[in-house]
Amino acid sequence: MNDSIVIGAGAAGLSAGLTLARARRTTLIVDAGRQSNLAATGIGGLLGHDRRPPAEYYAAGRAELSAYPSIEIRHGEAVSAAREPDGTFSVALADGRRERARTLILAPGMDYRVPELPGLAARWGTSVFHCPFCHGWEARDRPMGVLASGAVGVHGALNLRAWTTTITLLTNGVALTDGQRDLLAGGGVAWDERPIAALDGPGSALATVTFGDGDALPVTALLVKAVLHQRSALAAGLGVTLIPPDEMLSVAAITVDPMCRTGVPGLFAAGDAATSVPPSMAAAVASGYLAGASAAVQIAAGY
Repeated sequence: MNDSIVIGAGAAGLSAGLTLARARRTTLIVDAGRQSNLAATGIGGLLGHDRRPPAEYYAAGRAELSAYPSIEIRHGEAVSAAREPDGTFSVALADGRRERARTLILAPGMDYRVPELPGLAARWGTSVFHCPFCHGWEARDRPMGVLASGAVGVHGALNLRAWTTTITLLTNGVALTDGQRDLLAGGGVAWDERPIAALDGPGSALATVTFGDGDALPVTALLVKAVLHQRSALAAGLGVTLIPPDEMLSVAAITVDPMCRTGVPGLFAAGDAATSVPPSMAAAVASGYLAGASAAVQIAAGY
């Protein structure tokens, strides 16, 4: 039996694994390899790794963990998990194997769902993105757009003023209120409520947003409102509480305390799946450390 099983080998899962490794706890990390930021050209805002390609970062993390004999990273997918009567956890993998552990850490990440517009998917993670703090620097001082509506769109557009002075809020057919238009006008932000037909430009670069009436607007970077969904169904099956989605993030995140405990004894959660704040690599690394430390303390205490 393992001391711990970690679901997910993104920033949070690898961080939890490293913490457990240094506490000399036998740990299995199950990695499905679907980290949400793999499409990005670089990590923005992670100290020591700023602008490093995500795939390179994860490879380096796995290499660091390989030096610790108590850690196993296995490519695969956890399809179900249960807390057994004795307080341990059993995890069924897609390959038919079943693993047991004294503690379980959920760090599967989130699915980022964006509007289905022609040209968007090909530019996701480069000229089209969901986090200005991660990608705004690379798009600075150029015409930028925000694809969203309502208060979320207004907030996002006004926030972009730190990176550029040419901003257009694109609501894709949704009307703004007079109050929202006043806020945008006061902040020097333009808006366009017409339906969008496509995003266009060479390769993964964005050059224009084309509207349904054929007009085109010069835009070289687009901030998009993404709706986040739990990637894994394990959390719901283990009896954790989910935070209701809010308008700004639309995240049904796992409720945890400051030490990443879910309230289910022995069950911890970290990373995007367990936060109601804007997701980031830096936050994921920190929460993974806390989850790993919490699990190690519980194991040492013998309960």
